[in-house]
Order: sequence, then C-alpha cells, then structure tokens
Amino acid sequence: MYSKKAIVSGEVGLYGRAATAFIQLANTFKSTIFVEIADKKANAKSLLGVLSLAIPSNAEISVTAEGVDEVESVNKIIDFVTSGCVLREDSDDVVEGSIDPKKS
Repeated sequence: MYSKKAIVSGEVGLYGRAATAFIQLANTFKSTIFVEIADKKANAKSLLGVLSLAIPSNAEISVTAEGVDEVESVNKIIDFVTSGCVLREDSDDVVEGSIDPKKS
C-alpha cells in the first residue's frame, strides 16, 4: 500500500471535467485507488464517488493505492491534482477530454 497527500490546485477543484479526467487517469492503472478528504473516502475510479467528496481547490487530499502499480498511480494522480487538474503535454498518459480549466 502506498499513500501520499497533496493540495488540489486549479480554479475549480475536482468538479466537472477535472473530475472526469481524474477518474479516467485513475482507471489507466491496475491498482485499487482511493481518494480521501477529511473523513470522507471514495474509490478514485468512480466518478460518482469522486464527485460525492466535493473536493474544492486548495483542499488537502490523500491518495492511496494498493496493487502492482501503486507507486506510479499515486504519483501520477498527485501530479495531476497539483498541476491544476490537467495532464501535462509531455505526459505519456492519454486521457480523452482532459482540458485546462483556465482555457475553458
């Protein structure tokens, strides 16, 4: 099991398209992944679960994974939320529909 904390950056937090891109990224990994804020926890691969957490910008979250790619999955998800909830152009991850909320 591997876990890491981070502050969610970006203008809107994990809502709408950012939440969709978040779960699409989580679904590229084999590990079981959870995201937690305060005392609430949800499956990071579930859009409804992530949305139910109502994660705002500047909130501290914890991402925990267990499985064959747990370290990579947590690190990439943490990178996603700390980079404004967008995938960087130089990323190997392909997530259809991910956008930069600053450009929408």
